[in-house]
Amino acid sequence: MKKTASTPIPRRIILGAAVTAAGLALSGCAGASSPSSGGNVELNFVYWGDSNRAKMTDAAIKTFEEKNPGITVKSEYQDSGPYADKLATRFAGGNPPDVLNMANRSLLEYAQRGTLADLKSLPEIKLDNIPATIQSRGEVDGKLYGLATGVNLIGMVVNKTITDQAGVAIPDDKTWSWEDYAKFATEVTQKTGGKIYGAGYDVATETGPILFARQRGEDFYTKDNKLGVSEETIREWFQYSVDLRNAGGYPPAGFFEQIGGSPAQSYLAKGTVASQIIPINNFRGYNEAAGGNLVLLRMPGETTEKRRGYSADPSMLWSVAAKSKHPKEAAKLVNFLINDVDGAAETLTQRGVPINPEVADAIMPKLGTDDTKFVEMVAAIQEDDLPPAYVYPKGASVVADTLKQLATEVEFGRVSPADAAKTFLEKSNAAINK
Repeated sequence: MKKTASTPIPRRIILGAAVTAAGLALSGCAGASSPSSGGNVELNFVYWGDSNRAKMTDAAIKTFEEKNPGITVKSEYQDSGPYADKLATRFAGGNPPDVLNMANRSLLEYAQRGTLADLKSLPEIKLDNIPATIQSRGEVDGKLYGLATGVNLIGMVVNKTITDQAGVAIPDDKTWSWEDYAKFATEVTQKTGGKIYGAGYDVATETGPILFARQRGEDFYTKDNKLGVSEETIREWFQYSVDLRNAGGYPPAGFFEQIGGSPAQSYLAKGTVASQIIPINNFRGYNEAAGGNLVLLRMPGETTEKRRGYSADPSMLWSVAAKSKHPKEAAKLVNFLINDVDGAAETLTQRGVPINPEVADAIMPKLGTDDTKFVEMVAAIQEDDLPPAYVYPKGASVVADTLKQLATEVEFGRVSPADAAKTFLEKSNAAINK
């Protein structure tokens, strides 16, 4: 299944199978230096994130403005929940931002409503060096409505200080199965006298069952924008957590009160769990918060199930509003965000591995040890024969919310995994494309 790497590590960052040979020269990756033809233009640029992301983004924006005299950028950021609500309100009110962060689950709905510009129609955005597999995640009916801000994956992190003290060996992530993970987690709990739980992942976040479904040969969302995951797979996803909890490897119901918070607030940092599933661009933050001895691993089941669960998944997307008053300048900003080496030197891997392979290569010397591990892991996984991934259908937000609601019901034993899976399929199919 594994393809032969063309160069040894440190190797050129490969993102997807369709990387074009005709790349941009690094100097050509830099943003335009000529003044805006329309004189002074102010772009409204909105995204979600925290203050650290904002600080890095502001530095990149400053570089953009220096390279594009006549264009200034007014940026705004919020947490993802309030961001989604505010974005919807702005579009509904006819006051969209010029350039914006778009969530994977919202792209199709916004595109089909005609609210987003076709990025292929904007010549300022250079796509020559962007892999086709990456572009496809933002395409709807042959038009490009979103470009990935970066490629990101989920992975498992294990606190080696805890496992060493407990005398538990960390399994080989190239070969481990879900059964191996359950055995490992349960052993950690047992050997720490129940003071530390071996597993601490979030059942309710959709990235988990999306990967799990792919491993079982199913596309959670299909090429024709439908729900492709089976009731059996959802049942087994829920059942796995129930069985692991009953075996002692997973904390009791109600243990996780703030799962999904910052690395510093995580149970991994508190030392009450030994492992956790995380978006791996956050590896450095979790490692620092947990004492600096975390090990980054691939997800279980990647070589023991039917096929890989990983794919070329965008962390989020950049889009331009169809009603932007400054589409040319907005396109210049998007081009800068994906193709400019100097801009990427400020934001590094904040939004995943840059989708322009030459930009990704260029920032490697600037990365610390943990971020380098993250990028190299993404690159190594992308060399595998990965299954496709598709644009999320309309209603994907309801699917995500339904998963969260039912995961809680299963956690507290109010609904069985079988009944939860049945309800999940019923509610999700009723919401999709409606």
